[in-house]
Formats: sequence, structure tokens, C-alpha cells
Amino acid sequence: MVGTVPRRATVPLMGTGDTATERRDMANTPDRLTLIAFVLMVVTAGGNAVAVRYISCETCELEPFWAAASRFLLAALLFAVIARAARATFPRGRALVGSILYGAFTFGGAFAFAYWALVRIHAGLGQVLLATVPLITFILALVQRQERFRWNGLVGAALAVGGTAVIFLDGLDEGLPLTALLAAIGSAVCFAQGALVVKRFPPVHPLAMNAVGMGAGGALLLALSAIQGEPFIVPEGVTTWAAQVYLVIGGSIAVFGLYVFVLQRWTASAVSYEFVLIPPVTIVLSVWLQDERISWAFLGGSVLVLVGVYFGALLQTTRTDTVASDSVPDVAG
Repeated sequence: MVGTVPRRATVPLMGTGDTATERRDMANTPDRLTLIAFVLMVVTAGGNAVAVRYISCETCELEPFWAAASRFLLAALLFAVIARAARATFPRGRALVGSILYGAFTFGGAFAFAYWALVRIHAGLGQVLLATVPLITFILALVQRQERFRWNGLVGAALAVGGTAVIFLDGLDEGLPLTALLAAIGSAVCFAQGALVVKRFPPVHPLAMNAVGMGAGGALLLALSAIQGEPFIVPEGVTTWAAQVYLVIGGSIAVFGLYVFVLQRWTASAVSYEFVLIPPVTIVLSVWLQDERISWAFLGGSVLVLVGVYFGALLQTTRTDTVASDSVPDVAG
């Protein structure tokens, strides 16, 4: 991820994939580096919901929109510094529009819904609802003609989402606010559309895209915070600071740098399976940090999740599964 990306490169950081055939093959069959980045992204992202709960619920120092806005504005600044140091080319024209839209959906919309929901539902359940992202991405990609219909994609997503549902079926006996559930689903829709925006517009270096995107999303979150009348305060508690530092460095810089890196080398539907792998990681962290229990439902659900992810995202697909780049304007630049 470090180095200069030529301004006219078709797909950044994709080696020698300079033909339409090579790009489609690489998108359908990820290389080892892409899979390693994917796993690191999932493991790091697993702690995000737990950290958000600490900040807005357990310590109660920061209101949700202000907590999200300060997180992403600071992360945007750090991304910009890193991008400059790496001599990454910042987007212009349509690429700039795409980066702003990516930020509006992925950071502004998705995290406005997510932070608001996580104040009212626990971290694990929030991640389970976000596990609907692969299904939503699959549907939106079909509607927007970015990908062709695949039965293994649909069945894999259904298995994975079913597995995450089983994990919590044993322990969910309390009443859940409908507005919070709808907000979590709204977050999933924004995440899905944000991924498709990246595929629709000309490619941008991951560092530069996240600097612009987080800045745009952070500005939207700051506006929401101001509209809500939230106090703009600096936290005092050590736990709050630790959680916010984790969210900025690990949960923002690392996770979304890896996210765009993987997304530019793989299909949007395949990358979206991160959302069905994150819940088991979140549950393990919740057990460790918040004394939540692990049941047989968790183990059985985890098996379903892994089978679904393999079948829907990792199983090698044919070259015809993805719409050719010349059939979808500007997907590959």
C-alpha cells in the first residue's frame, strides 16, 4: 500500500493486470496478499463495535454522532499525512466525486446509523444485523449491473446470515427497539452502496480515497452532531481515550486502508462477506471484555458462517460470473 500510484493506472496496486481478462480473473480469484489483507481487516474490525459501546454506553462520555465525527475527522487527517508521505495521488474530477460519495455512504451514512443503533442494542447483535450487507450488496450489484446473478452467491449469503442469526437466537429474549433495528439495517444498506460506489468510479489510491472519504463522512457526522445539539467535549476517562485511539488507529486507519485495498482487487459482493465474519470476532472480544457467554449456538452458527463465506465468496467462480468491464461504464476506470 506504500508507494506512488500512477495517475492513469487502471487498477491501483494490482500488479500487471492491464487487460480486461486479467482484471476479471483477479477479481474472481483473489491472490494470497488479498486474502491476508482480508483476514487482518476482519480481525481488527471485530473490536470496533465493542469500543463504540464503551465510549457511548459504558463510559457515556461522548454522544454518538460527536464520537463518530471526531473519530473520522482525526483519522482523515492522519490518512492525508500518510498519503502525502507515500506520494499517493489525490483524486480529481470524477474520481474525487466518487471518493466523496464513498465517504458519504460508508462513513457519514453507515456510521450515523450504526453509532445511534449501538447505543440501544449490544455490540454482537449490531454486528449480526450488519451481516445482511452481503445480501444487500448482492441485490444492489445486480440492480446496478455491476455483477451477474450467481446461485452460489445467494446461497452462500443465506447460509452466512443464517449462521449469525443462530448465534444469538439462544440468548435474545429481551425486547428490542424497532427504531434501533431499522437503523442497523440502514447502516448495512449504506455500507453496501459505499462498496459499489468504489467500483463505479475511477480507482483511487486507498490512502487518498480514505483521506477524502473520511473527511467527507466526518463533516456529515459533525453536522448531524450539531443539529442534535451534542456537546463537543474532549473525553477525560482513560477507557474512553483507549477506545477512541483504537477506533482511530486500528478501526479506521488499518481497517479501511485494508478495505479499499481488498475492494480494488476483488468483487464487491465477495468483500462484503467481511460483515458475516466480523460477528464471531466481536463475540469473542465481548466474552473477554464484557463477560458474555459462548454457547453451542455460537459454535454451530460459526460453522454455518464459515461454510457460507467459503461457498459464496471464496469458492472459485467462472470468468462469466462478473460483468465484463466494457459492459459497465467506469467500473475499472
